[in-house]
Amino acid sequence: MKLKTLCAVAALNAALVPVAHAHEGDGGNVTYASDHAPIGVMADHRHNKGEWMLSYRYMYMDMAGNRDGTNSIDPDTIATTVPNRFAGAPMMPPTLRVVPLDMPMKMHMAGAMYGLTDRITLMGMVNYHTKQMDHRTYQGGMGTNVLGNFTTEVSGWGDASLGAIVGLDDGSQPHRQVNATLMLSVPTGSITESDRVLTPMNMRPQMRLPYPMQLGSGTFDLKPALTARSRTGQWSYGAQASAVIRLGDNDEGYSLGDVFEATGWLAFEPKPWLSISGRLKASTKGAVDGIDPAIMAPVQTADPDNHGGETVEALFGVNLAGSTDWRKGHRLALEFGVPLYRDLNGPQLETDYTLTLGWQKAF
Repeated sequence: MKLKTLCAVAALNAALVPVAHAHEGDGGNVTYASDHAPIGVMADHRHNKGEWMLSYRYMYMDMAGNRDGTNSIDPDTIATTVPNRFAGAPMMPPTLRVVPLDMPMKMHMAGAMYGLTDRITLMGMVNYHTKQMDHRTYQGGMGTNVLGNFTTEVSGWGDASLGAIVGLDDGSQPHRQVNATLMLSVPTGSITESDRVLTPMNMRPQMRLPYPMQLGSGTFDLKPALTARSRTGQWSYGAQASAVIRLGDNDEGYSLGDVFEATGWLAFEPKPWLSISGRLKASTKGAVDGIDPAIMAPVQTADPDNHGGETVEALFGVNLAGSTDWRKGHRLALEFGVPLYRDLNGPQLETDYTLTLGWQKAF
């Protein structure tokens, strides 16, 4: 993974290095790499009246191993000691006899922004998910005999978002902005995805997949944010507080947990076309509220209580910006994140790392 990341950074650098050099006191006419936040921060900046920006992000998250609270927990322990919420129902064992092992997630996100005025920017985003989860099934209702492994997979469009960024500053400082954002997430992603599973009784039914494997939330969600960013010489910095607030239950009788995040970053700009950033992100996410009656299985992901928790993540990024000829208006960026702290409403899979690669074009 480290080699792939280094290769990606080298490719980005080669694409945008030969741009014009700039200096302070340019009056806002030069494109600086640090005038956008790290690529993993959404809705950080606004545009001038009549200006468009198109964007694409590729996001990858790798989840492997399980955690309950702040402690790792192995599959055998889960299978023999963690109670099954659905015990007592037909064919349901007393403990969780199906254990997730890992879950790679990929998301492609396309977005557009338009400067309605110098202080109001409209924006919209759509995304496409690919999710895969590997499981281990234990034989029968007790013991540690492994019956076999199986994989479930889904792919499709997720929820779309529409909204606006409103500038709270007077616009007199071109490299400083304070912005309030309000987005509405529309439930365009499926919440009825299914696949074949392997049960402890060695059957392979087609079942509705648990909550993390669905493509959308099924609810209209408010996504507010407040962002401030600035620069001093070759240094830039910023912070953002954001949330995802679910508006009621979906058609299947539940809502995903609300999300609250705070992040801050510091970036150094050795050249106007290059900035290198470090960022911290803290988040808290609630458990699933309610239950989908079609999601019932002896696996942790089927229990609404085994979702959410508190995390702190460290992220490292590179932003590149073009200023001349065909490069003008293009931005390329990369950000890589690793967890520093995890206290999960477990047991549940834990995130090992995240990767975001993005392109933006203003015109």
